[in-house]
Amino acid sequence: MTSSNYPLNLPGSYIRVQTGYYKKCMQPTVSKEFVEMWIPWSAEMLRQDLEPSQIKKIRKFDGFCCVPDHLDYKETVGNFYNLYHRLEAKPEPGDPTITLGFIRHIFGEQYELGLDYLSLLYQRPTQKLPVLCLVSKERKTGKTTFLNFLKLIFGKNMTFNGNSDFRSQFNSDWMNTLIIAVDEVLLDRREDSEKIKNLSTARNSKVEAKGKDRKETEFFGKFVLCSNNEENFIVIDPAETRYWIRKVPVLQSENIHLLDSMAGELPAFLHHLLSRNLSVPIAQTRMWFSERQIRTEALMRVIRNNRNRLETEMLFILREIFENTGIDKLEFTNKDMLELLKRNMPRLTRQQVSNVLQNDWGLKPAANSLNYQTYLYNSCNDLAPVHSTGRYYSITTEWIRAKFDESF
Repeated sequence: MTSSNYPLNLPGSYIRVQTGYYKKCMQPTVSKEFVEMWIPWSAEMLRQDLEPSQIKKIRKFDGFCCVPDHLDYKETVGNFYNLYHRLEAKPEPGDPTITLGFIRHIFGEQYELGLDYLSLLYQRPTQKLPVLCLVSKERKTGKTTFLNFLKLIFGKNMTFNGNSDFRSQFNSDWMNTLIIAVDEVLLDRREDSEKIKNLSTARNSKVEAKGKDRKETEFFGKFVLCSNNEENFIVIDPAETRYWIRKVPVLQSENIHLLDSMAGELPAFLHHLLSRNLSVPIAQTRMWFSERQIRTEALMRVIRNNRNRLETEMLFILREIFENTGIDKLEFTNKDMLELLKRNMPRLTRQQVSNVLQNDWGLKPAANSLNYQTYLYNSCNDLAPVHSTGRYYSITTEWIRAKFDESF
């Protein structure tokens, strides 16, 4: 957007919302362009800028709202002024070859799912989507370029956050944006991941600005995180289904004009998103894609590196039992697992074991006390079958393979 022919002091440059006035201004950016922003304007300054007859023409609104819509955008919704921004690029037929090649580089074998993700962002901005994470230890992979490409599409409806922004109580600058992006993310505290996880599926949340009361608002934001840390940039539990983590390879050739080329193809790319059929045409979960569709080895690597010592020891014991006995299903109670663990972790409590089984792994014991066979260490430290009765848990090799390590 440029500032040429922009009305600086005309009634159309001002609005009144409730009892306050705002002026639409063009703020210059480092890229020598301009972005629109509304600045509070006093009634006294308004009288200096405009004639009394012009002040009467200023549009009046009952309040602000934020209603995202890219295909049928409305500046005014009811008698409220819409703070969501109109997209500058319009879809037009064309050839987005360079852009599609870049999207294929980012999403690899999940290329069609990646296009679905972008299509849903563009056509259904209120649809909940998984937290997209692009990771790689390597440089020159295109992770940051992907963020900048999203910014080209969605403009002021996307914001770049720092790690500290998620820990601040003040969030009014990003709670009403479509995309919240973080480059070089490192949110290694559980409360950080809990906040992102909960917001990714929340319909409403609290907005708090400095010096103002908290208020509830509808939340439709999507998180896109990039990191050079492939293993523990965020805390993710084994049963978590809200993260889509992709390891991005190095670009085959460096193109310093790639973003400019994609900017030139933007109308054609948007037309492509509108004209293609979704590869996942019907929502499989509340975040559209199924757990299996977005589960990647990169996600499993993060989960494995987030395990605590107790969880790691429990998995080691289960693997040992499956491998040494040849069974593919094991039944055991909380007490049995505590007995198996006491050789290396003698001070454990039943509650600690129960927390892993039920809270971290999402398992539930049998509803009633039943007969079952399990395996315990005998006096020679060999695994031996034991028959018992109790409310046991059941775990299969397939469950471990699906939840923890696909190579098991």
